[in-house]
Amino acid sequence: MTTSFDVFFKDLVSKVGVSHERDLAEGELRGIISAINEYFYTTHNDIGTTRTLDEEFAYFSEFHKFWEKYHEKILNPEIGEEKCSQLANILNDINIATSGKAFNELYDTFELQPEEICKIRYFAANQDFRGSRDFEVLFQKYSDDPTVFDKEKIRSAPEDFLKSIGITSLSQNDKRVKFATTAARMLIEKGIEPFKIFNFFEKDLLRVREFLTSNRGSGFGNKKTDMFIRDMVVLGIWQDPANFDKIDVASDINTIKVALRTGILRTKIPLVSSFLDIFCYQYGLIDRTNALAWRKVWEKWQQKHPATCIASPALIDYFVYRVIGKDFCKESLCIFKCESEEHTFVWHSSRNKTCQICRNKKAELIKKVLPCTHDNGDVVIKKSKFVSGSDALLPKITQCPFVSICNPQSHFFSALNPPKSISILGQTGWESARTLKDFGGGGLMS
Repeated sequence: MTTSFDVFFKDLVSKVGVSHERDLAEGELRGIISAINEYFYTTHNDIGTTRTLDEEFAYFSEFHKFWEKYHEKILNPEIGEEKCSQLANILNDINIATSGKAFNELYDTFELQPEEICKIRYFAANQDFRGSRDFEVLFQKYSDDPTVFDKEKIRSAPEDFLKSIGITSLSQNDKRVKFATTAARMLIEKGIEPFKIFNFFEKDLLRVREFLTSNRGSGFGNKKTDMFIRDMVVLGIWQDPANFDKIDVASDINTIKVALRTGILRTKIPLVSSFLDIFCYQYGLIDRTNALAWRKVWEKWQQKHPATCIASPALIDYFVYRVIGKDFCKESLCIFKCESEEHTFVWHSSRNKTCQICRNKKAELIKKVLPCTHDNGDVVIKKSKFVSGSDALLPKITQCPFVSICNPQSHFFSALNPPKSISILGQTGWESARTLKDFGGGGLMS
């Protein structure tokens, strides 16, 4: 395919006239760096525009135009159906072994009423509260002062709400104010509380989903909305819903990481750095394909084991995100070197200072690796809260349940990483990073 990148590369080579038989001269290096910077990171007055976030933006660079048009062809993400089928069998075995607990437990709600839980979760869902610990803190804040989550109060004083729930120190506070205000306004215009959204849309979760995601500025993207809906069903807040099976796994860096490493999601090349993913085209593509890949796993599960399949792909999320992605599938096995330098050993904690073989000598941490890639990875796995303890979810296992899918000790395994994104807007986003050709400067700020 003939593209601006072809032209750029051929022009660069012809201008520099580089020979592989010699080192580059100072002037040649200077010209190459200048050309790369110009193509990838500068704009000009006639560059044209693109549309995103319901707004029109000038292209960030010539590379931006190229990447928008060709990112999907270059990455070419695919769903590995055979891997999906294998993973469906493993998830089914886990579901049976845990009596469904692996896919239906979320967090302690401290005996609050359904209406209260829904209100807290609604106003927190679009503000990047993710983990059980975060929500348990919010439930305590509600118990201390329920008016913090009053919709009229949030609309009139959104900054006070953000301060009350403790997120004013996070980035892009102006965006969070908008999210809080819009979420409150949506309810006020309908004359309902969050709990009543369900009945307002006749218990149809697709209609609920459309209502939340279609309100511009509410912060309810696909992932946050799917997580909110999933929680309402799993916690029994909304009962007998329609179309729960249409709600997807909430795609995030953990579910994407696991999808890439198991091979249910594949790309032609490893994912590019966020510095090249201008306006997050890669991130959006992988995010969407990841949700489809986990849906395919669920469809395979349903086809093969209909009697023991869970009710929705959305229920896969918590187990994959929290148990596999955040606990098992991370570099947590610590390899130490004894101060004698005669031997190494593995340990479950990086805080260790002593050789656990000699017992009387100091030890130095060399590196951390995935537990599944080492013969003694069980040292970490057996310490997991999901494995040890009287109420362990997966008692007595010694390796990640997905190890037979990933084959992590094989020569072809690669611990692929999920994509990262850089905000389009905001103080450290792409828009603030702009610079014109021949003017210099520009770029992302810390």
